Amino acid sequence: MDQSIYLLLVTVCSILLLLVMVTRLKIHAFVSLLLTSAFVGLAAGMGYDEVLTSIEEGMGGILGFIAIIVGLGSILGKLLEVSGGAETLARTIVSTFGSDRTSWGLTLTGFIISIPVFLDVGFIILVPIVYALARKTKKSTLFYAIPLLAGMGVTHAFIPPTPGPIAVADILSVPLGWVIVFGVITGIPAAILAGPVFGHYIGNKIHVDPPDFSETSDEVAQTDKSDFFVILAVILLPLILIVQSTVLDLLVEEGTISEGIFFIEILQFIGHPFSALTIATLMAAYFLGLRKGFTGKEVLKFTDKALAPAGLIILVTGAGGVFKQILIDSGVGEALAQILLAYNITPIVLAYIMAVIIRVTQGSATVAMVTSAGMVAPIMSEFTLSSPEKALIVIAIAAGSSILSHVNDSGFWLVNKYLGLTEKQTLKSWTVMETIVSVTGFAMALILSYLFF
Repeated sequence: MDQSIYLLLVTVCSILLLLVMVTRLKIHAFVSLLLTSAFVGLAAGMGYDEVLTSIEEGMGGILGFIAIIVGLGSILGKLLEVSGGAETLARTIVSTFGSDRTSWGLTLTGFIISIPVFLDVGFIILVPIVYALARKTKKSTLFYAIPLLAGMGVTHAFIPPTPGPIAVADILSVPLGWVIVFGVITGIPAAILAGPVFGHYIGNKIHVDPPDFSETSDEVAQTDKSDFFVILAVILLPLILIVQSTVLDLLVEEGTISEGIFFIEILQFIGHPFSALTIATLMAAYFLGLRKGFTGKEVLKFTDKALAPAGLIILVTGAGGVFKQILIDSGVGEALAQILLAYNITPIVLAYIMAVIIRVTQGSATVAMVTSAGMVAPIMSEFTLSSPEKALIVIAIAAGSSILSHVNDSGFWLVNKYLGLTEKQTLKSWTVMETIVSVTGFAMALILSYLFF
């Protein structure tokens, strides 16, 4: 048998093995990815010591970056949660947009909130606002919930510093600034179509009252405008710093700006994701912690709580790095690249298809993202791709991991229970919304890749 075909079969078997372990045997994704990586290495002819070395290098190589970013992002999100900052931001945006454009305000709210706050946490914090608006207007909760969820779903998948796009960007060696830029460009139309547009349609199609366990108050509280701008600054500052650093790096690389200028080096330093998120986290600790009346001890307690769930994400992401390293060291990645070249399949299309298959089969968006990135990374090395082109592949993976959320996804049941929906109603609303986000995001990424690259 041809070696390339054999290695392709090994890869296919590894994906099937991963899916069986996660979905059927209920083995944790972290352990499943490690076992799958070992299987690929041994089946491809690597020695036992070589496999162990690749596992160590793959884990260590990615965690040096991911652990710091995810840890800082988690602390920032936790402070935004416990301080009431997320709710303050939401209520201010909704009241500013007015009753006629509330769904647009909720989409923007979700878009901003989900940058530092995990989607499930953000939704639980803000769903009382959805209940209150539904009671006040007598409209279906879906009219307000879907726009909020659409905004959250887009930034949760497409825009760092959420763990998914950070993990994929690191595995594919893409500057975060480019991912942020293309995440916003592709995410805005996806959020609009899946949010206000689809939300208006499904809200009129399926009428659902707020569940019995929801809050009884139908008043939207007044908020402090000064708090709003501080919260907005804390969330957006790291993104702005990272993007400006990426732009400066590009200008220095092209020779537009001379290398070694002290002021430029300072801007590049504070724009590195480590520095940018550290600055934002310190701001949050002061403005959303100490100035809100919390003691230093309480802020430390919030930090500890934030890092507990972050540890799980970091380990799963690290295992994705192991999978990538094994594919490179075993020669599987190079063999897959040659097959793609022979059949003229572009990496961006392969990335999306892989993410879709893994997402639909096993449910976890994070597992779909890191596994797809691990497969695509060694293939990309065989193509001459610029940083923007690589960033669009990150978006394609993010889009693929968002599609068709159904009964094997925890997000499906979160929406189902908090909105008091039946399974059929959840499929018609949440699942379709996620699919619109996925297809629109991928279409935008594909169009950009053909237009500009």
